[in-house]
Amino acid sequence: MSPRPRKVSDEAVFAAAYRAMQRLGPGELTLAEIAAEAGVTAGALAQRFGSKRALLLALAEGAALSAGELIRGLRAEHQSPLETVRAYAECLGGLASSPAALARNLAYLQIDLADPDFRAQLAIQGRATRDGIAELLNDALHAGELAPRTDTGAVARNIELVLNGALLTWAFYQEGTAAGFLRGAVDTALAPYVAGQQS
Repeated sequence: MSPRPRKVSDEAVFAAAYRAMQRLGPGELTLAEIAAEAGVTAGALAQRFGSKRALLLALAEGAALSAGELIRGLRAEHQSPLETVRAYAECLGGLASSPAALARNLAYLQIDLADPDFRAQLAIQGRATRDGIAELLNDALHAGELAPRTDTGAVARNIELVLNGALLTWAFYQEGTAAGFLRGAVDTALAPYVAGQQS
């Protein structure tokens, strides 16, 4: 049996924490579980971060700062800005890869909403995501994918509302995949603005 590495990067720890969170709810998640996933000792994580809460808050801060990077990464994979918006919807649907996965993610969301420090990071992440969607819509407008004079800021806000609502609505019915359900919701939200589809 090979010894555990003595040091891993914060990024590796955060990736391990994220993987553990996909398996475990907030009440089950411990520093020991994260440490095992990262291949280090719980003591090493306690020394570095101080507590599970502090580690998860650092993870939330990183997610908030990288929200725009996620959308830019998707943009690099798609020629069409509107297709990138749809790809983001499918990506968000990954939070509900199964009903149990969505239940775990909603349990973590409860912490984000109840704890002011976590909620502040959630708000930063939300604004960055909305700005990223608005940027995609501006690109779509300039590319002729959207009708002239489309208010891209208002449409971005509407898509944000639609996606968050659609994620919960999928949970009620669980028809098809969440990714497909969210993509369909975005298509419906975009339909009045897509070039050539206005009545």
